[in-house]
Amino acid sequence: MQTESKAPSTLLVVLAFATVYIVWGSTYFFIQRALAGFPPFILGAFRFVVAGLLMLGWSVLQGEEVFSWKAMKPAIITGLLLLLVGNGVVIWVEQFLPSAMVAIMVSMSPLWFVLLDKPKWSENLSNKSTIVGLLIGFAGVVLLFSEKIMVSMSSLNSTRDLFAMGLVVIGSMAWAGGSLYSKYNSVSQSATVNSTWQMLAAGIAFIPGSILSGEISKFDIASVPSDAWLAAGYLIVFGSIAGFSAYVWLLKVQPATKVSTYAYVNPVVAVILGVFFAKESITPLQISGLIVILASVLLINLHKYRKPKSLTPSLT
Repeated sequence: MQTESKAPSTLLVVLAFATVYIVWGSTYFFIQRALAGFPPFILGAFRFVVAGLLMLGWSVLQGEEVFSWKAMKPAIITGLLLLLVGNGVVIWVEQFLPSAMVAIMVSMSPLWFVLLDKPKWSENLSNKSTIVGLLIGFAGVVLLFSEKIMVSMSSLNSTRDLFAMGLVVIGSMAWAGGSLYSKYNSVSQSATVNSTWQMLAAGIAFIPGSILSGEISKFDIASVPSDAWLAAGYLIVFGSIAGFSAYVWLLKVQPATKVSTYAYVNPVVAVILGVFFAKESITPLQISGLIVILASVLLINLHKYRKPKSLTPSLT
């Protein structure tokens, strides 16, 4: 079909980026709220199984080709990398680390996108604005990080916190690797179908973790506060169905490096929510880091804005 190669609507791309930037920035805050009533593995299983089943129902109603192993296989692998490892780490460490700090650490993922995206090495590594933007973004992360690392080093739980930070780095690498795998290997043209199997695979994979960790035996559903239920509902509807579907679609229609900039914008939203609603503190140094990070996003995308000026014909 010729329409498949047609450029997506600018409005749709803008709306998808806005969803990923803003909604995902807020999920760090809501994950911490949900963890007040749900243990981490149970939260992951509940969130992704419910979201996946809702999307499965929607896909069937829309007449999508859902039950094709050829399309399911890459989606399942992607789901395990992105949601089980990448998102699972975020859920688990937020028991110990402030939500703003977790968002800050995840903002390192654009570096992994460039380093792991081998087919685009020549393009990304030869582009000055991309490289400078990534370095500036990393400097912004260091600014945001520095005081938190100093505090955690001197705290009683410094070993546990540093271990949790190391896990976030591994989760960030898994997220970038899974995203690139999805971009280059997904078979289905439907972001809804891809998201469905990614979420169901991850949600089911969280269940053994909840059993082995003893969460199931200790969990009392009647004791979950209403705030935690509301937070879980937000994560299902906005974080998973809206945000994740927008992300999967963007990976298909936009360069991975550009899509990865969500990780530089999310901390801004997470920190603002943490300050206003969770009484987390923010220092002038962190504010400087946020400004530097936003400037880096502009630089990373600069060559994309300039490209239309070139009238080079595209030959396939």
